Amino acid sequence: MFHKLAVIALALGLAAPGLLFAATPVNINTADARTIAKSLDGIGATRAEAIVAWRDAHGPFKKADDLKHVKGIGKATIERNRSAILFADAGAAAGADTAAKPRRHKSADTE
Repeated sequence: MFHKLAVIALALGLAAPGLLFAATPVNINTADARTIAKSLDGIGATRAEAIVAWRDAHGPFKKADDLKHVKGIGKATIERNRSAILFADAGAAAGADTAAKPRRHKSADTE
């Protein structure tokens, strides 16, 4: 019985750090380095500054895998943060969709 409890405690202890450091969604095309470093798991100040510098030199990121071009960011870091890497703000994206699709109104002349 004690052995099973020890195994469960060990498993929870190993899982907890991953839960504590979950990434926070962030728009990597508009956020400053400090925000990126605070939001993404495994991205510190130096790598966040490199993300901003690459973005300034090459333009906005189009997909999460584009981060591989930034020195020090590999596939594992991208995968760990993929769901938190945004390319447009939620409010702006919703507004853009609405603006891009004008509504058609029926008129008496078109029936």
